[in-house]
Amino acid sequence: MARTPKEHRAWVRMPSGRRLDLLDPTPFDWDDSDLALGLARTYRWGGHSAWPLPLSVAQHSLTVMHVRASACAAMDLQLSPVSALRELLHDAEEGLLGFDCVSPLKPFMGEAFKTLTLKLEAAVFLRYGLPRWTAKEHAAHKLADRLAAASEAVHVAGWSAQEVQQTLKINVPPLSDDPLHAIYGGTPWEPWPPALAAERFLAELTRLKQLSA
Repeated sequence: MARTPKEHRAWVRMPSGRRLDLLDPTPFDWDDSDLALGLARTYRWGGHSAWPLPLSVAQHSLTVMHVRASACAAMDLQLSPVSALRELLHDAEEGLLGFDCVSPLKPFMGEAFKTLTLKLEAAVFLRYGLPRWTAKEHAAHKLADRLAAASEAVHVAGWSAQEVQQTLKINVPPLSDDPLHAIYGGTPWEPWPPALAAERFLAELTRLKQLSA
């Protein structure tokens, strides 16, 4: 059924000049710099932080990718460029939407919100040529994501390790070492300014796209 003009109002104008219809996204509605900036300006933990700045989804995405790569290396395996790209883009729809819903609230958002995010995710996967997760791959990804979340909860949001397990119900121990510190320097676990997060995310996205081509 065609939407009436009154219903069709979910447009986002991107910095590049492109426009995205959140209700009917296509893979051509943004460029890489739009996505990087959107993720750098979308915040984890509801925007709350024990630091002067909140933690961006862009920085989180880089953390998850490197945690996953380290897990592969520990088993004498190498994360392929396309798999690394999929890890980097695992929350890409949040940068297009401009909203990272904290996990416990997602069931309350309803099926319409789930459908919207799945449409955005499908457009991301199509644009970047990402294969769908196998069950084994997704389980490994979720472990990396939980490790990142547990670590962020302690080192960024200010929860104790005990609270992470008992209150947040994240059943993995937080990392002590920041996976990004050895690569980028700076203060371990400190959230980056949006411009810096966008720059670093975009550089990694560009690198992995070239390797995956």
